[in-house]
Amino acid sequence: MKNVVRIGAGIVFIVLGLLGLVLPVLQGLLFLAIGLILLAPDIPLFHRMFCWVEIRFPKTRETFQKVRRFTERLGKSVPPCMPDDE
Repeated sequence: MKNVVRIGAGIVFIVLGLLGLVLPVLQGLLFLAIGLILLAPDIPLFHRMFCWVEIRFPKTRETFQKVRRFTERLGKSVPPCMPDDE
């Protein structure tokens, strides 16, 4: 049941984010980010985007760890990202 609620909320936030990109009243990027975080455990594209941001901007790692702990309580956590070995 938690997964259904999380996925439903993620879709609602994505829709609100898309509306917010064209309407000046809503914060489009904020709603898109929340929707992507909620859907990242189930949609590989969103997980790759989440990991790209975490690897590209190392200062966000602590915040993303908090997000992972929060999503664990919602049913399914965002898997950890492995940095590229170059």
